[in-house]
Amino acid sequence: MFRTVTHSAAETEAVGSRLAARCTAGTVVAFFGGLGMGKTAFVRGMAQVLSPSAEVSSPTFALVNDYGGDPPLVHFDMYRVTGWEDLDTTGYFDYQDAGAVLAVEWSENIEAALPPQAVRVTITRLSETEREITVEGIEL
Repeated sequence: MFRTVTHSAAETEAVGSRLAARCTAGTVVAFFGGLGMGKTAFVRGMAQVLSPSAEVSSPTFALVNDYGGDPPLVHFDMYRVTGWEDLDTTGYFDYQDAGAVLAVEWSENIEAALPPQAVRVTITRLSETEREITVEGIEL
């Protein structure tokens, strides 16, 4: 398990870049943490490694953002997913089968669909700018 405290969005992005350098095709990165914790900042850091030209934004309304790359980085927001049918319509299983790296916000809502080898990233607010980030399932 890896644990760190970041003091800015840029530091959170740096942890995301570090994790992305260890990802391979098919890696599922499952994010846990409430609103405003820095999940999208973490994914911006991942994109710096996996898809440097991507403009990362929260997929709140689209549910899915495909940033391309090799392997492609696909960013999900599962906040409004309430069942297997909803999950299936996001393309989650198709992207997983295609070997994309999946960054899945609000993984609490799809816990039963996460693969056993999913990388689990938990972000907790310590203060307005500080976040504790815990990463399980991959060596950093």
